[in-house]
Amino acid sequence: MPLPHRCDLLIRGARVVSVHTGEARPADVMITGELVRALARPGAAVEAGQVIDGTGLLVAPGYVDAHMHVESSLLAPAEFARVTLPRGTTTVLADPHEIVNVVGRDGMAWMIEQGRATAQTMLWAVPSCVPSLDGFETTGFRLTTEDIAEMLTWDDVLTLGEVMDYRGVVGGDPRTMGIVREARRSGVRLDGHCPNLSGDDLNEYLWAGIDSDHTKNSAAVAVEKAGLGMTLMLQEKSLSPELVRVLQELPVLPDFCLVTDDIAADVIMDRGHLDHIARVALEAGMAPLTVLRSLSLHPARRLGLDDRGVVAPGKRADLVLLRSMTDFTPVAVVCGGKVVGPADAPPRAAAANPFGASVNLAPLTEADLAWRVDLPDGRYVFRCIQVNPEDTYTLPGTVTLAVRDGVVQWEGVTALLAVYERHRRSGRRAMVPVTGFELGRGAVATSYAHDSHNITVVGTGARLMCDTANWVIGAHGGMCVQLAGREPARLRLPVAGVMSDRGAEEVADGVRGVREALHAWGWRHRNALMSVATLPLPVSPQIKLTDLGLVRVSDRTWEPAVVSPAPPEAGDAVGRPGA
Repeated sequence: MPLPHRCDLLIRGARVVSVHTGEARPADVMITGELVRALARPGAAVEAGQVIDGTGLLVAPGYVDAHMHVESSLLAPAEFARVTLPRGTTTVLADPHEIVNVVGRDGMAWMIEQGRATAQTMLWAVPSCVPSLDGFETTGFRLTTEDIAEMLTWDDVLTLGEVMDYRGVVGGDPRTMGIVREARRSGVRLDGHCPNLSGDDLNEYLWAGIDSDHTKNSAAVAVEKAGLGMTLMLQEKSLSPELVRVLQELPVLPDFCLVTDDIAADVIMDRGHLDHIARVALEAGMAPLTVLRSLSLHPARRLGLDDRGVVAPGKRADLVLLRSMTDFTPVAVVCGGKVVGPADAPPRAAAANPFGASVNLAPLTEADLAWRVDLPDGRYVFRCIQVNPEDTYTLPGTVTLAVRDGVVQWEGVTALLAVYERHRRSGRRAMVPVTGFELGRGAVATSYAHDSHNITVVGTGARLMCDTANWVIGAHGGMCVQLAGREPARLRLPVAGVMSDRGAEEVADGVRGVREALHAWGWRHRNALMSVATLPLPVSPQIKLTDLGLVRVSDRTWEPAVVSPAPPEAGDAVGRPGA
């Protein structure tokens, strides 16, 4: 039977890339409705309502992000889609655990509703860890097993979100395992989060039914996980030349995915989304076809989306037109059979914000920055958190500080991290020294702080810490950096304290300002925002601070703030590593 001679959209003169064979063959792509109707011989007589001249271009499948958080862009869903869809990201699987930790089920329902209004396909994971580590932090909401069971039945939900309490899985924590069992009964996929989990512990995690991981692992552990059939989801910080080399040297290359996980608005606007991750993968030595397959076919299969991830008749017409297989930023994008508007399209109207009063915390005074301890006057060795310039992994260290009248004398010796509970007006707070960077006089405060999103402040002076925190509280959420002698850098995040209701361009400008101020202060991290925002995340190794205290992550235990009295000869030694 001959092919039809009519279609809605025709792409002429291009070569079509097969993610199955790696070939790029000349063909005219016929699109009817949302689907690819046929790959016709070049120059076939076809009438079309719209024609794209693809001469000299490649047609490839649209990109599928199998693990990400819309909130980490700091944009509402419509704005996120507006700026990522022209970059080729036609489908996302989003885990909204940031907003759900603040406002609960209503937050996820709002995100789903907002996502349906976009051309981008937004699919969802039900957060498994709200809170991320039960009993170790205060969140605005706590999902029960019953909540999760119901939410797994909602339209557009495909997976159980990343099970971050991997120690709870390995140790058989009743709440965690109840959630996992409920997800298995529902028949959804279970996404994981288990950095460097290996050996017997990894066996237990897989036995529970959790079969993906997007965290940073050593090359050896990544190969171990891939060898056991775990789907590796490689984000930017994981894409080292060593890991790429080791994977490509295996007898069979695993079907891994490239994912974004957390990318802020300024990175999207300046460098891209999944197309940026593709560029990083290429620079690390990954073969171009491998990159394409890990952006399209593999994540589509992982999510059970058999209708996309390839360019073939009967499949969804989510397509990118590329200049070459070494440039993954599209010349044009087709999504659901329709040509996507340009990347510089005007911002969408600000989304209605039902979560604009989520910061329930009175303004701080300098007295609220006093670190009080039940110790007699003297000098003590305190536990500290040591940060590094590369990733969010932290080490326990020590700092020697004096105590006078029950107050730790930290100013002038070390930076201080303070976390203030902002959901329930409990007045809870906790403090710990932070070392690893040489910082001048300054402070940063943020309501976007994984995953409980309590007000998190780091600074070298109480007055500046107080000022930055109070701006965030007064703004009903946001980020603020104040350095001595400089204008503050500020970004409002009024949607539950984790997202903006403004256009992507404006948000990106604000993020750039915050990032530049952090670097100028001395917080010289490859992703300074994420470095600060994960300091209260009690499932991120190795030691973190919540509003309830200092957590030793790998052991799921509390870490004492005081290590020992200081020996008589001790000086103010900042940042000495210690177990």
